[in-house]
Amino acid sequence: MRSFLLSIFAFIGLSFTLAAQEHHSEEGHHEEMQASHHESEGHDGCSCHHEEEYNPSGVAFHHIADANAFHIFGDLYIPLPCILYAPEEGLSVFMSSAFEFGHHGDGKKAVDGYVLHEGVVMRVADSSFPKEAVAIECFTSREAEKDGKAVEIYQVVYEGQCYDLDKKSSFDGGILGGGISSYYDFSVTKNVFTMLLTVILLFFVFTGVAKAYRTRAGQAPKGMQSVMEPVFLFIRDEVAIPFLGHKYERYLPFLMSVFFFILGLNLIGQIPFFPGSGNVTGNLAVTSVLAIFTFLVTNLSGNKHYWEHTLWMPGVPAWIKIILTPVEIMGLFIKPITLMLRLFANITAGHIVIIIFVSLIFIFGDAGESVPGSVAGGVIAVPLTMFMMAIELLVAFIQAFVFCILSASYISAAIEDAHH
Repeated sequence: MRSFLLSIFAFIGLSFTLAAQEHHSEEGHHEEMQASHHESEGHDGCSCHHEEEYNPSGVAFHHIADANAFHIFGDLYIPLPCILYAPEEGLSVFMSSAFEFGHHGDGKKAVDGYVLHEGVVMRVADSSFPKEAVAIECFTSREAEKDGKAVEIYQVVYEGQCYDLDKKSSFDGGILGGGISSYYDFSVTKNVFTMLLTVILLFFVFTGVAKAYRTRAGQAPKGMQSVMEPVFLFIRDEVAIPFLGHKYERYLPFLMSVFFFILGLNLIGQIPFFPGSGNVTGNLAVTSVLAIFTFLVTNLSGNKHYWEHTLWMPGVPAWIKIILTPVEIMGLFIKPITLMLRLFANITAGHIVIIIFVSLIFIFGDAGESVPGSVAGGVIAVPLTMFMMAIELLVAFIQAFVFCILSASYISAAIEDAHH
């Protein structure tokens, strides 16, 4: 139990650290949303203009992205704490409701030089922008060139002037368009809140089950104990023991932590309303942390036999080793990368498909202008959405199991004894 909780809190700690610095990988959808914003050419003469055309891909990416508030319906949001730090301005702590939520998660006010655009906090890059709370007009964007590439810079319109916005810092090497910006965001976002909620629920579930085993020793399990015991025994008997043999007890807490943490996040993510809807395992920061833990456990456990066959294979001609050794070293990193991407892609894809099916109602109904079209879209969308949600429920278990069994297989290869 203690090992399980320590592993869970380690996952959350590192996930929160990476997520605080991570550029939202979903922000590529803003190219799709650009049709709904007026392109501005300079600092002066800005105006607000919003197209009413419904954009299903933009809506899909908006709903799976991490945000600083939970969207209920319309302009109703549940705020979350914002913890923001800019070296020249210091620390700012307030609730995201201070931005006064508007359409599509855009804040109506700027606070301490920060704004809320599509549910995500950004900072006004211009030092002349007021630091007190001020009402803003709208958001827009402009094209610019950075390192020889065309990039989209988001802007806020205040008193008829456009001010460029900084996104949060990113350590993605520029792959996702990120880089070190003027501030750091350590806010409790939807994903962070969901991880904390999952840990609390798992804590009560497992402490309750552990208590039942102590007080009902020798008796048939009942209640939550009868639900968790088959799952626990399945992971132990069908994953840990077959792959790890007599050494399975050493790694069982890690495997159980990975499985139940991912499963808990996946199941809560299936709930389409608060406190669910967080796309946690569809966030690369979280899946990369889980993959990093598997990478560390695997390679720190590697014995002499494992490293010998990775770095300089015995019985193989030297000229072949020169070719094989780099491939084996690459494999050390490819394994966790595939773990990370597989979980991320499967969960994200499922959420997007569900949102696209729901969007059929608005597409057929011409964004609410045609009632018969909306009804026809609903007739098509409802059964497809229900079917996809059932598939998603199955995927939630499958992906947790796949991550767990692949982690066990990698560890098994690292601790396997030499055979002569």
